[in-house]
Amino acid sequence: MRFDNGRQSSNVEDRRGSRGGGMRVGRGKIGIGTIVLALVAMYFGVDPSVVLNSGGGGSMVSNEPAREIPADDSQAQFISMVLADTEDTWSAIFEQGGSRYREPTLVLFSGATRTACGVGQAAMGPFYCPADQKVYIDLSFYDELRTRFRAPGDFAQAYVIAHEVGHHVQNLLGISDKVQSARQRMSEADANQLSVRLELQADCFSGVWAHHADRARQVLEAGDVEEALTAAAAIGDDRLQKQSQGYAVPDSFTHGSSAQRVRWFKTGLQSGSLKSCDTFNTRNL
Repeated sequence: MRFDNGRQSSNVEDRRGSRGGGMRVGRGKIGIGTIVLALVAMYFGVDPSVVLNSGGGGSMVSNEPAREIPADDSQAQFISMVLADTEDTWSAIFEQGGSRYREPTLVLFSGATRTACGVGQAAMGPFYCPADQKVYIDLSFYDELRTRFRAPGDFAQAYVIAHEVGHHVQNLLGISDKVQSARQRMSEADANQLSVRLELQADCFSGVWAHHADRARQVLEAGDVEEALTAAAAIGDDRLQKQSQGYAVPDSFTHGSSAQRVRWFKTGLQSGSLKSCDTFNTRNL
């Protein structure tokens, strides 16, 4: 991505590097199997409270106040610039629609941290907590994205942030509340299907951001789109389930298949329109 002298967001909390005064989360150690299950169940989740509070891990939760991003931390600075670009893009889109965009906060943490949705742990991957309107990420996740999921690149990293910001947009528009309310009255299979539609819309919204960011500021470079598509495909429910248990169970999908995630990101990227992201009123996901 091309962020020539791009501004950094003022809405980043750096909670990394706790040196004590924290609290222990759980009593056991998080094994590989637990991490895989957490990724399958909660990957890019909107409401992580159930798993967040389940315990497990011996991770330390930081009590330290947020710090400024170190000048030599290029990855964190890049993420801050991505967040700033989403702020600029969504502010313009909301203004065109006659409303005001409320910017989310992005929290960088190591191991585990407190959230309004419970205790967030690195093993669950990035997530958005609607209760405090914050995106949480342990940057070690990007090592997992690059090595285990073979989805390297700066735009793959940007896609992750843009997806979570997409959940924030859904929260501001009242979509998340409606979905959560509807899910409580459904069977498990139907509730899962509604969650899939919510997640695919967030993928589409991330594409909408990329469309407008590139149109306004020419941020995309050769190969960037392919990086995002690789990342989207890598975290499809079908691929994750096959990696963890050898087969896929479509009725248990909560985020969409690899093909669906790729399709809806491309839909938002190509159209740049929120209307094109109506995943709730289409039979063809």
